[in-house]
Amino acid sequence: MIVRTWHGCVPLQHRQGFAEHLNVTGVEHAKATADNLGAFVRQEVQGGYAHFFLATYWGSLDAVKCFAGEEYHIAVTYPDDEVFGLISDPYVFHHQVESISEL
Repeated sequence: MIVRTWHGCVPLQHRQGFAEHLNVTGVEHAKATADNLGAFVRQEVQGGYAHFFLATYWGSLDAVKCFAGEEYHIAVTYPDDEVFGLISDPYVFHHQVESISEL
C-alpha cells in the first residue's frame, strides 16, 4: 500500500471553512479515484495558523497517478484554495507500507 502525505496551513479565521473545502475537494476527489483505500485529515493549531495534514491510502502507484497525474510528487491544489489563504507544501511524500494501525 502507498500512503501519500500532504501538508498545508491557513490563517485561523479560515480554519472551519478550509476544513469543509478540503473535505469536498481533496478528500472526496481521492475517495472517488479507483483503488483509493481511504483518507485521513489531522488538524493542528500553531500560532495564528491551522495546519492540515492529509494522508491518502492507495493500492498502487497507478492509482496515485490517476488522482494526481504524471507529476504525482507535486501537490494537487484546487481553484478556490486561495480564498482561504492556503499555504501549501508544493511537494507530497509517498511511503510504501505493509499495513496501517490506529493510534
